[in-house]
Order: sequence, then structure tokens, then C-alpha cells
Amino acid sequence: MSLCGGSGPAAAPRLRPRAAQMARRPELLCGAAIVLGCAFLVALKVTCSRAKDVTMPAKLPVNFFSTRSPVVDLFRGQLDYADHLRQDAEIVLYFFYAPWCGQSIAAREEVEHVASRLSDQVLFVAVNCWWNQGKCRKQKHFFYFPVIHLYHRSFGPIEYKGPMSAVYIEKFVRRVMTPLLYISSRSKLLDFLSNYEPGVLGYFEFNASPQPPGYLTFFMSALHSLKKDYLGTIRFGVITDKHVAEEISLVHSGSIYLHRHVNTSLIYPDDIMNYTAENICKWALENREMLIRWLRPHGGKSLLFNNELKKGPALLIFIPYNPLEEIHPLLDEITKVALEYHNCNKSQAAEPDLQLFRDTGSPAFDSSVPDAHRKLPETFSITKYPCCNTVVLPQWHSISRTHNVCELCINQTLGVKPNKVHVPHCNFLEIEAALDSFYLQEHTFFQVISSTIECSNFLSFYSPFSYYTACCRTVNRHFLSFISSEKIIFQTPKVVFSSHGKKDNTQYSIPHIEDRNCFIPDLHISGTNITGLSCRTNKTLNLYLLDSNLFWIYAERLGATRSTHLKEFATIVDLKEEVHYVLDQNQSLLGSTLENFIKNFSIHYSPLKRHLVDDPSAHLDKQRVITEVTTNTFYGTVVLSEKNVLLLYYAQWCGFCASLNHIFIQLARLLPSDNFTVARIDITQNDLPWEFMTDHLPTILFFPHQRKEQSVKFPEDVSVNLPNLLKFILNHSSLSSAEPCTKECLHKETVLQQGHISHLEREIENLRSEISALHQAHDQLEAKLSEARREEHRLQQQKHTLEKQHKTLQLHSEQLQATYNQKNQELLEMAEKLQDLADASENLLKENTLLRILVASREGKLQSKDELKESLQSQQMISKDNDVPVSTAAATLEEKRIENIDTIEAEHSSGKKTE
Repeated sequence: MSLCGGSGPAAAPRLRPRAAQMARRPELLCGAAIVLGCAFLVALKVTCSRAKDVTMPAKLPVNFFSTRSPVVDLFRGQLDYADHLRQDAEIVLYFFYAPWCGQSIAAREEVEHVASRLSDQVLFVAVNCWWNQGKCRKQKHFFYFPVIHLYHRSFGPIEYKGPMSAVYIEKFVRRVMTPLLYISSRSKLLDFLSNYEPGVLGYFEFNASPQPPGYLTFFMSALHSLKKDYLGTIRFGVITDKHVAEEISLVHSGSIYLHRHVNTSLIYPDDIMNYTAENICKWALENREMLIRWLRPHGGKSLLFNNELKKGPALLIFIPYNPLEEIHPLLDEITKVALEYHNCNKSQAAEPDLQLFRDTGSPAFDSSVPDAHRKLPETFSITKYPCCNTVVLPQWHSISRTHNVCELCINQTLGVKPNKVHVPHCNFLEIEAALDSFYLQEHTFFQVISSTIECSNFLSFYSPFSYYTACCRTVNRHFLSFISSEKIIFQTPKVVFSSHGKKDNTQYSIPHIEDRNCFIPDLHISGTNITGLSCRTNKTLNLYLLDSNLFWIYAERLGATRSTHLKEFATIVDLKEEVHYVLDQNQSLLGSTLENFIKNFSIHYSPLKRHLVDDPSAHLDKQRVITEVTTNTFYGTVVLSEKNVLLLYYAQWCGFCASLNHIFIQLARLLPSDNFTVARIDITQNDLPWEFMTDHLPTILFFPHQRKEQSVKFPEDVSVNLPNLLKFILNHSSLSSAEPCTKECLHKETVLQQGHISHLEREIENLRSEISALHQAHDQLEAKLSEARREEHRLQQQKHTLEKQHKTLQLHSEQLQATYNQKNQELLEMAEKLQDLADASENLLKENTLLRILVASREGKLQSKDELKESLQSQQMISKDNDVPVSTAAATLEEKRIENIDTIEAEHSSGKKTE
């Protein structure tokens, strides 16, 4: 029988047909192999799945906040209890944290500071959302910690995403506590409209009802804005006085007004959009005016700066900012500059007459005095938006005899009615039709003649295709070609052309002064102000503010001085042109300095110098073989040097650059130091002018003497080694063949070449001597190595011998250990036997003592027996005849008593012997 259960010869004939069948159909063999493999994997998976993971149970959570803190710490993640607490409070702040998170630990103190100030008005609850057995971990799925949620009664959550600083958190909490500002007088309206942040005003009559229709919706829209805009850039206010509401053309209760400084202020179109909180918030966010914007990067990996800088040139202003302070003088100056910069229309139509408010802001003009109410100018709610195109007249044009530049405008209206306001649209077809009419029918423009430089007679109400104007001037031809200097000379215009097309009703016309200096981009840039400069230049700046208390590290990277105590800094970054300019830090950051900074950037030939980042940590050691170049030393070391300069561009992270260091050290030692300089520059830490930058590393540039503008790049397809570098330098260090060379020039060149040749010959001789010395050292090293190899062989043999001896000693030690264990066992057995003998001897001593006592007692008894016998014998002899039977009986009894005693003693002695 075989091991498989059958006989071998009998099983072989049955297997051969199956093997032949599998050979004819190999797919059967593959299928069988696949089935067996799948079965094996399933069995392995089932076997492995039975093994339980051995995990250490998590430690019980502990208090994250102090027990004396005003923050309720639910460190076991009791989210249901937190919701129970929220039912009894009006404002609740949830602080979701993870106890291991460093940011949560850092924000703990800030939240506790805010709670100490607002705990009487706001309920602060901290929830551990990392405890795996808590409900917070099971219901909330946060991707980061900490998370702050605020609830205003039943509305929420409003997530706070700003800086984890106490002042910013407190400011946001106060915004949630009072999302609306109540305005009951003109002075409060002036303060509200004067703020640089966009504002939304709603008018509601509280006389008829404590909660007018639409008020709750407006209130919820303010909370929605905080939910979508955590920075709180839009302020919401409620006007409670009818006369104050009329100043901004709000007549009906429930009307909503969006105030904008430069563009036309808007009124919520409730006839087009539903009057809901979401729609009001969306409308305000889409139409708000952002003259200046706060940037608050969270510190992690984000594209915030990149996305903003892609929009165009940016002016980044770093100022120390405390959001809890009510007065910010520096911020007010910056806001004023931003308003002037974006104010492209100096008429009253572009900005409400806030000065009128200031002049009438005395108590006499308060809302409590009915006769003191005045209406704002009509232009407060009616604004014209012209769509213009600048026309440079050719020489053949009829108007070119007096003027050479005209601005052709098609005017559209906005704010015809306060409740119907639409965004202006400039149609290209309208501009094209106006241009055709201007070129082909220019006689229609000769209707109004004025000696002023403004275009006048603008209509207030009209349809889009019914009105267009042309304002022409004479401009210096050098300015038009942008070749002359910044000074621009204008001649006084003599004619201003205007035309009325189709049907116009002149009774609606009002006097209107339109500034027409904006038809040339850089007109009046060098003036005394920057009013409307954003519309007069192609280099419009986006203005951004950053809190230097939080983000000063960005200012340092952009060129701010690290040693400054006053953290104020301004810089212009143009990502498209790859330049940035830094405001002189010796000047104070004021409105006038910012204006000059902006104007110098906006002109075509800007006097601003591109800021180049320099590495202050670079050590310039004159004893080094390779000269280290920085941004400040580049021109002196490379461009202005009277030597041939070979410059290596490298970076600390570039591994290929590091592999070239030994080659450049050898090259620097070979070349004469009086004619050649070998240098390098770390371009990741030092900026250079664009003509000297490179796009990859490592890069080698050679700057020949007296021909630094003809710098040469080392070929990329040639390997960088010492011979190739020498050929490259010698090939480009000679004088240019394009220049005629005189005898004196040839003589100087010959002398220079001879000097180079002699220097190289000396260096070659030195190299040969060094090579011979190296050969000798090599021979000596070979001899020492051979001796070391022999010594190693001898030590190897000794090692083998010692290993054998060690093995023998190890065996002997094992034998001795076994013998020791055996003898030790025998000693233990002998000790047990000796202990038994000692116990037996002790028992024998006790028995011996007892036997002696028994022998003594036996001897005493025998003696007394003998005495008794003697007495009996004497008595018998005395009374033989008197009492013979009695004496016989007594003797018999005494003998029995003695026999009994002997029997007892014999039994006792036999018992002792048995023991």
C-alpha cells in the first residue's frame, strides 16, 4: 500500500490518462491552479481574520480647562448635554477640541480670556471631540481642530474661521451678539456711512408694531452674512426714524439700502428677488464694494496669496490692528487714500455728500428737530455711468486742426428710481455706432461751445441709445508716443462738442460737471493727489491690509527690517511682471507717503527700484578660494570687477551643485588670482536683475574682463570637469574678434597670453611634482596595505585558534558544570541522610534515658522484693504454726503484683523499640 491509501501500480494507470488529458488541454491545468490558489487565499484570510487585534485601551480623558474656568468643559464629549445647555442661553459658543492638538492647546488660553470678559452674556462650552466613546466623536466629523461654532438662539451654527486670537474671537462674538446697529439720528447715519466697510441699511417703522414686517428676515440676513463671511466685512444697520431714512431715499418700511462709496448705492429689488434672508445676504455679498480688503492667511498650506496676486498688482500694507479699538487713525488715513484712489468721478453722483452731514451734524440737525431735516442732493440716488472710448484723431480729420484727442462717451443711467437699480452694461455695438457717427458725421457734434475743459450739459433721465458726447483736447504729441518725460503740456481747449441724438427732453437736464481727464491713462499722475488714479492707469492696484501682530513673518519675507520696533510696512507686488517694490522704511507710514508710493508705481517710467532679497547670513571671507556673492556684492564683485569672473549659480538643496565644489576649488587654485575670480551665488536667498537670472541649476556664467555685457553660458551638453572649464575660460577670455586690434593691443594680448602660459606651465610643474609625490605616497600606502593584509591574515589565524580554544574551554566548562551539578546533587542526598541519622540518634538518646530510668526502677523493685522476701521469711519463721494459710495467700498476691509490673515494663520497652 502506498501512503495515499492505494497501491502504487494500481493508481499509476488511472493517473496517466488524466495527465495526458491535461497535457492536451492546458487550460484545465491553469483552471485547477487558479481554483487551488483562490482556495488557499480564502483559507488564509479566514485564518488571519480569527486573530484579534491587540490594542491598548485609551486612557480616560481629563479636564482640558481648569475647574475654575468660566468655560464649561465637557471632556467626555457629552454633546447631548451641550445641546441641553444651549436651550437656556441666548448666545452660545462651542469650542470643539482635541486634547492632543497643539493648536487647540494654544487657543485654550485665548478662549478662556474671551470667556472671562463675556461669560455674563455668552455661554462658553468646550467639547472634547476626540474621545472615542463620546457622542461628539460619533456625530461630528471634523477634519481639523479646534473648531468654534456660535449659536444665536436657534440660528446656527456660525463657524468662526478667523485667527485664534482673543481680540478677534471677541470681536466676532460681539458681532453675533449685536448683528444690527440701530440708527436713530443723522449723526449716527454719518458714522455708519463714513466707515470704509460696506454697509446695508434697512428702514423699519417700530411705532405701529414692536416687530415690523420684514424685520426678522433682515435680522436673519445679518446672521447669514456672518455665516458666509466670517471676517464680518458687511455691516448691517436699522434706521428707526422716517426722516433719517428719507435722506437715503428709503420711504417704505422694509426697504433695504446697500451703501457704496465709489459706485452707485443700490436698493434691494424686492420686485425681482424674493424677500428672504438668504437672498438679501447673497445680494449684499455680490454687490458690495471692496475698496480695501483684509487678508488673514491661516498659516497652513493655502493659495490665498497666490489667488489674490494673480488678480493684478497688489499693495500690501502691514499695520498693527486691534479690532476691539473704536479709533484707528492710521487705518482711517489708509481708507482715505483708497477712497481717493478709486474715486474715478469727482462729482456728487459718485459719493454721497457726507460733508453735508458733517456740517449739519450738530444737535440742531438731529432727528429730534423736525425742521432741521434736509434732503440730500438728487445725485445721491441718481448716478450716470458713461461708457467711453478714447479716440486719437488722425492728421486728415477735420477736428485735428484744433484738437488731436477726443473722448467719445455713451451715457447710461443708474438709479432712475430707488427701487429699480441695475448694473450698467457697455455694449460694443453702441461704441462702434458712436465711432461711426463721430468719424462720418462729425458735424452733428458742433452744438455746444465752451471755453472750459469740462464736458457739460449731461442729461439726468434718458434711454441708452439717445445720448452721447465727445470731449476733445490738444495733447502733446510726445506724450502720445510715450517717449517724452513725465511732464505733460496741455493747451487750453477752445471747443467742446456735444450732440443730442433722437429724442431728448431738455427739461430734465441738470447742470453736471464731468471730469474728462481720464481719457488718457497717465494724465495728471504726477499731480498733487491720486483722485481717480485707478481709472487713469493700466497698472491698477488692489489694496490689501494685514495685521502685523499676526502676520509679520510675511512682511519679513517681502523685505521688512527685522529689527524694527514699529511693525508698519508697505510693499507692491506685481506677480505678472515678477517684481515688487518696498516703501522706504525710514519714512513713516502715512497717507501722503502712500500716495507718493502709488503715484510713483503708476507712471510709465517708474522711479521705484525693484527690491531684491539679500541673504544677510552670508559670510564674506576673503581667505576663501571661492568668493561668495550676494545681492549687494554682485555688481562690485562681478559687473564692476576688473577681472574675469566665473560665476556658479547654486542652491543648498541642489545635489548636483554640491558635486561641483571640488572642481571649482581646483580651478580657483589653478587660475591666477590677479586676473580671474571664481565665485558662486545662492539664488534661492539672493535676487538678481532679470538679465542675470537663470531658470535651472547648476548654471555657470563667465564674465570676461572689459566685456561684462558679453557674458557666456557654459554649454549644457558638455560635462563639467576641470579640462572643459579651462578650455571654456581660455576660449572666451581673449579679446573680441569684432574689434580692430592694433600692434599695442596685439603686444598686450601676447604678453597676457605669455603670462597665462607661464602661469599654467608653473601650475603644470606643480601638478607634476604633486603627482610624483602622490605616486610615492601611493607606493608607500601599497606597502603598508600589504603589510596590513599580512597582519590581518596572521590575526585571522590567531582568531581561528582562539575560537577553537574557546570552543574547547566551553566544552570543558559544560562538563565541569555537569560534574558540579552531579556532586551538588549527591551532597544534597548526603545531607538528607545525615539529617535522618541525627534524628535517629536523638531518638536513641531519649530511649536510652528511659531505659536507664526503667532499669533503676527495676533495681529498686528487685531490692524491695528481696527485702520483702526476707521479711516474709522472718515472719514465717516466727509464725509457722499460727497462720500458715494467710501468709501463703499474701505471698501469692505479692508475686502476682510483681508479675504485673514486669509485664507492663516489658510492653513499654517493646513499644519504644518499635518506634
